[in-house]
Amino acid sequence: MSQKIIIINGPNLNLLGTREPEIYGNESLEDLRSIVNSHIEKNFPDLSVDFYQSNTEGEIVNKIQESAGLDGIIINAGGLSHSSISILDALLSTKIPKIEVHISNLFSREEFRQNSYVSKGVDGFVCGFGINGYLLAIDGISKLI
Repeated sequence: MSQKIIIINGPNLNLLGTREPEIYGNESLEDLRSIVNSHIEKNFPDLSVDFYQSNTEGEIVNKIQESAGLDGIIINAGGLSHSSISILDALLSTKIPKIEVHISNLFSREEFRQNSYVSKGVDGFVCGFGINGYLLAIDGISKLI
């Protein structure tokens, strides 16, 4: 039985590879997509993934709501993680497994980044492993669905 998840990326993640590479690495969003697809093909042949990125809070909320019929959500809400009650509410209303991922270790960064509203609406949390955190999130969500 085929299962489908979505990876939702928020503001500025379209700039991966060029924005603060010392924090976020040198891989682009397209590189991330390729790495994720290879990981899934190798380890989870019955799993498919859609990718979505937006710099707009409301579009992310809409995508979460539209994803309610899928098997799982992996979300990196970027800077909106620390401020968006709307994204939290959308996640809480979606009754499928959800994992939050962050490329950097939020807890070693500025104090305002150490609180994530999004975390209250997900089943798991991965941070600090670079883009490999997405692979850990895929491994985790495969156990939850």
